[in-house]
Amino acid sequence: MELPLTPDALSKEKIDAAAVGLGLTLPHQEQWDFLQSLYTLDLQAAPGSGKTSLIGLKLALLAQGWTSTTRGVCVLSHTNTAKDEVRNRIAATLAGRGLLRYPHFIGTIQSFAHTFLAAPAIRSQGGRVLVVDDDAYAAAAQRILHSSWDYAKLRRTLEHQTDGQRLLSDASYVCDGAELKVASFRTLPFGEGSDSGKQFAALKHRIAWSGIFRFADMYAIAERHLARAPVLARAVAGRFPFVLLDEMQDTDAVQHRLLDKVFGAGGTVVQRVGDVNQRIFSGSPTEGVSASSFPLPMAGELPVSRRFGSRIAGLAGQLTVQRRQEIVGAGPEGTVALLLFDEESVHEVVPAFERLAASTVPEELLAAIPPRVLGARKQRGAAQQYPQSLACYIPGFGAAEEETAAMRGLLVPIVRAARARWAAGHGHAAAADLWNGIRASTCPTHSRAASPLPALSRLDRSPATAGGRTRAVLLDLLTGSVEEPRGWTELTSRLGVSLRDLADGAVLNLSCLDGVLEPGGPQTGLPARQGTAVAGTIQSAKGETHAAPLILDCLGRTGKKYDVGQAIAFLAGDGDLLRASATVKQAMQLIFVGATRPSHLLAFATQRERASPHLAALEDRGWLIRDVAEPQRGKQPYV
Repeated sequence: MELPLTPDALSKEKIDAAAVGLGLTLPHQEQWDFLQSLYTLDLQAAPGSGKTSLIGLKLALLAQGWTSTTRGVCVLSHTNTAKDEVRNRIAATLAGRGLLRYPHFIGTIQSFAHTFLAAPAIRSQGGRVLVVDDDAYAAAAQRILHSSWDYAKLRRTLEHQTDGQRLLSDASYVCDGAELKVASFRTLPFGEGSDSGKQFAALKHRIAWSGIFRFADMYAIAERHLARAPVLARAVAGRFPFVLLDEMQDTDAVQHRLLDKVFGAGGTVVQRVGDVNQRIFSGSPTEGVSASSFPLPMAGELPVSRRFGSRIAGLAGQLTVQRRQEIVGAGPEGTVALLLFDEESVHEVVPAFERLAASTVPEELLAAIPPRVLGARKQRGAAQQYPQSLACYIPGFGAAEEETAAMRGLLVPIVRAARARWAAGHGHAAAADLWNGIRASTCPTHSRAASPLPALSRLDRSPATAGGRTRAVLLDLLTGSVEEPRGWTELTSRLGVSLRDLADGAVLNLSCLDGVLEPGGPQTGLPARQGTAVAGTIQSAKGETHAAPLILDCLGRTGKKYDVGQAIAFLAGDGDLLRASATVKQAMQLIFVGATRPSHLLAFATQRERASPHLAALEDRGWLIRDVAEPQRGKQPYV
């Protein structure tokens, strides 16, 4: 398919001018190859290689030269964080802002499947979509199961399962041919035709008809819609002759399959960009290569990182698991440090790191980007080893995380989804979604009762009435600053008063108003503070640049080995990572993500006994070795 572009849209002159306007330099041929390509390709980009900047520049050039008013550019990513970063880059230029409106689309793969496939399919069958959120679905499923006699047999069956609650909460649609079936995270303990099986499916259908879905449901519904209406794939592909997929390494098998069904016929230019070595959300690192695996053998590469220098680049290259890549460091030559501790000095690790960061990183840089403390595991598991998680090193971290999870109410995902629609320019639909979600989630627990709250169209507009006050709160929820706990609490308090006035004495379930709308969405949460450092998971830091991160030794998911301890051995030249088990490789992929965040200081922390055999080799490589327990043994502090 020929792209609707002016002939000189990607000329050297246009690229040079646009790059200067964005403050970018393009010294490498690989950058030019990507910017000027108008054919299907894969691009493997090392951490800090300027991938997002290049994507923003290319999209701005496409927007400037785009000639069609009915066909557009489609930009998809795995996470909201990556999607927002691309949008921000595009919005930095006047021409690029044209991609933020019709006929173009910029969003997550989830929102693409929802907008163009799943939601139209649901509406065509007389259904509705109020909330797409796993937590909201789980709350609705448990509430209905325990409040209705229609599911008594299912309730008794699940009570005899140690994971019965999760079986119900994780119930999802899967597409089987052109039909939807109900499944869960494991094989169900009852047959499809049994009483429990029938009630399990009936409960799932009931929640769906109320407008509440799991994220996985939308992919299954989209896939069924494509199976029943094959012409739909051609229509969507015709709408988007150019598709750019960012963070491609994190798409899972279901997303791959759906995208292939829509864009795999060959008529659309599909450019996929990412770093397969940072694959942390999808499957096993030993998955076989399939037709849609990323990257394809002839993929282009961006091996030069301007985030860090040669020492960190060399270390990172040793930890590449999925695809061996020699990363070239063109940034500041930073420091690599190893902090040693024993069981008695665990709580001294983070303060020692903060002192080290203060002595090695420019003060003004630390003031702008506080040091980060990262770990693969938030809280302790059932194993007896100590330490094994962030909560072990940082007192109170686990309790803060549990409190945050317990506070999250149904209103949180409803507001998040509605604000996303508002930001996309669908104001009326966003307001309707928000209000319908509030009406549904405030119904009493006997969920078949009609909501005592009026429809949105029947709310008064006078500020002197309960309806007018409610409209004002809805507008503030859609447009105001809601990510600070104080602002959120004030808004939910106002909403609660307005809802009680509107209900006129009728019973409402206002537990949905609990919770905090956390920055970054449900995957990250609010980071915990330890002194000057900010603590969080390695997963939550993906895509970020830090002046000085510390990676704490955490127990692997099998409860047998420590991740940093294993990484130290590989980095010292002991063992072959490519021959390691799948579990070890997965742990090293996560360490790779954390180890490629820094610009100036990269620190690891592990117990002294695990690191002792490797200290000489690491010092020969220029590592800074410090023992945080030395002051406790009567020696002077090292910093």
